[in-house]
Amino acid sequence: MYPDRVVSGMRPTGAMHLGHYHGALKNWIRLQSELPCLFFVADWHALTTHYDDPTVIERSTWDMLVDWLAAGVDPSQSTLFIQSRVPEHAELHLLLSMATPLGWLERVPTYKDQIENLATKDLATYGFLGYPLLQAADVLIYRASQVPVGEDQVPHIEMMREIARRFNHLYGKEKGFEEKAQDAVKKLGSKRAKLYNELRTEYQQDGKDEALEQAKAMLDDAQSLSMGDRERLFGYLEGSRKLILVEPQARLTEAARLPGLDGRKMSKSYGNAIALREDKDSVSKKIKTMPTDPARVRRTDAGDPERCPVWQFHQVYSDTATKEWVVKGCKSAGIGCIECKQPVIDAIIKEQEPMHERAQPYLDDPSLVRAIVADGNDVARKMAQETMRDVREAMGLVYT
Repeated sequence: MYPDRVVSGMRPTGAMHLGHYHGALKNWIRLQSELPCLFFVADWHALTTHYDDPTVIERSTWDMLVDWLAAGVDPSQSTLFIQSRVPEHAELHLLLSMATPLGWLERVPTYKDQIENLATKDLATYGFLGYPLLQAADVLIYRASQVPVGEDQVPHIEMMREIARRFNHLYGKEKGFEEKAQDAVKKLGSKRAKLYNELRTEYQQDGKDEALEQAKAMLDDAQSLSMGDRERLFGYLEGSRKLILVEPQARLTEAARLPGLDGRKMSKSYGNAIALREDKDSVSKKIKTMPTDPARVRRTDAGDPERCPVWQFHQVYSDTATKEWVVKGCKSAGIGCIECKQPVIDAIIKEQEPMHERAQPYLDDPSLVRAIVADGNDVARKMAQETMRDVREAMGLVYT
């Protein structure tokens, strides 16, 4: 069995905003202290919608990496790299495409949504249709056990699992596998071997998922097994196939939903975003000019926080006492909208202060970011090459 590992990436859209921070980066920062993490800039994915003007991708990549570091992603705990610097992603994507049914790609929910939302772009390309398969290659090549996602991305993880399962079924035919697996069972010792065989039968004949989980837990504790025997026994549990690619699990992440300044989703394209490293005067100005409850035409008019975009910021940034003060003051017209906004302004500026401090060394000396990424590229590529050796061998593409 391969070790637990987290993989996630982002398309380089330039400087990050607070929506990115609360939606994804805070989770990355928490995960990096729990498990080995690989975080990558998905620059090839950016080409699916910007193939006609790729000039913005390089600058956006470096801006985004500085923001990750500013937010608290720690290169001593996480591996940071750029997708295109690990060409094995493309090789695995190509090989997976040979056996992935076209219908699997066409049924991805976000495919049709993106076609509708980006109607001004010509997205009738294989690159756009195949981006979920490239996503799968990005994760499967590191044999990741977990991928942090929101609910809307779960179908992508399910597809990755199907692709891994199909690949293992087609190509996990190690010569003499069953005999080797049975020999590995004996190495567990008589008591564990008996339990393993009982649990395997319960799972395969009766479909008991709890038997599968119990057997996997037992194998995790069997420290004396070699990596090869361990892998065979995991494959033998679920059938008689060798596990070449790992089926990742979706790690549903709790994310504070931070809207844009106008109440819509925060997005640079909507002009309603606050950048991660925004100047404090700009933050203050943007919040002060936010629209509020339309019913509060005058200072003396009572309002309703639920109808006000500023209230959604209070939900993320304010403590219970402040929120109670806002509700009471707004509904009684006891406070004005500018007063209501000040705690949000103060909280955002306070949150951003350490980000500005962490970013400054990288802004002063960009070679520091290049060095971190170069090291990360090397680490990621070594791991990817190990997977691809197994993939090529399984597919008969070694030619020794």
